[in-house]
Amino acid sequence: MAELQRNPVLMIGEGWEGYRLLDSGHGRKLETYGDYRFIRPEPQAMWSPRLDEWDAHGEFVPGSDEDGGGRWQFSRDVPRDGWELGWGDEARFTAQCTPFRHLGFFPDMAPVWTWMGEQLAGRTEAETMNLFGYTGVGSQALSRFGRVTHVDASKKSVAQARENAALAGLEDRPIRWLVEDAMKYTAREVRRGRRYDGIILDPPKFGRGPDGEVWRLEQGLPDLVSDCRQLLDAESSFLFLTVYAVRMSSLALGGLLEEVFAELPGTIEHGDLAVQEEGGRLLPTAIFARWSNPR
Repeated sequence: MAELQRNPVLMIGEGWEGYRLLDSGHGRKLETYGDYRFIRPEPQAMWSPRLDEWDAHGEFVPGSDEDGGGRWQFSRDVPRDGWELGWGDEARFTAQCTPFRHLGFFPDMAPVWTWMGEQLAGRTEAETMNLFGYTGVGSQALSRFGRVTHVDASKKSVAQARENAALAGLEDRPIRWLVEDAMKYTAREVRRGRRYDGIILDPPKFGRGPDGEVWRLEQGLPDLVSDCRQLLDAESSFLFLTVYAVRMSSLALGGLLEEVFAELPGTIEHGDLAVQEEGGRLLPTAIFARWSNPR
């Protein structure tokens, strides 16, 4: 029986050559993406900035709608078609200022990519799935260990994921790029009797599938996690679930996994993802729950 660890875990991203969190405070954060600096909203930065001045190439100014909206304001030229960045030797990708305040990847996921690699260490024929895979940096990291199924409802995001893989020289890696609704695809995989060695879930709070399917996190997550559980067995290695921007505790996610994974061995943990500033302060970004099964 998978055992839930009650004490939360903190997964900290410390930045790397292509990304740094320079400062945060007063509901904003200052980051560097390669040669460019940006200011973006960050509601959890409730403290005061440590730097007296923030010098940035651009700032995302949010709209009045708390669930989205806003626009970029630039003080200096930034390549509108993006610029190349990397995460160590594991992945290459294009960073770009998007209309949704992001820059084409989520840097706080770096410790998650490292953790998944640790679960699959020594494997070369693993079968993994990246649901809500966005621009595919996680899929690149997983592809070192075997076949990857990358699923996202956005045709544009999947196209960018394929371009990122080509940028990294990974066209020959066994990655399936699918424009699919995550819930529908996972349910079909259950009916097909498929199994995976690992699954990563990074669902949005709200979204629409390629055929207009509506996704609401609180309503859809329990069934999606249940279907993912049916694609894993006692020989599988992990499931990792991240959740952003919702009023929910990581302990709630851990409780969901404890119920769904009751018949499998292993450990269930929960906690926060955080990014460490240059000065050492930690900025929380998301909550997570994970099931792991060391073999």
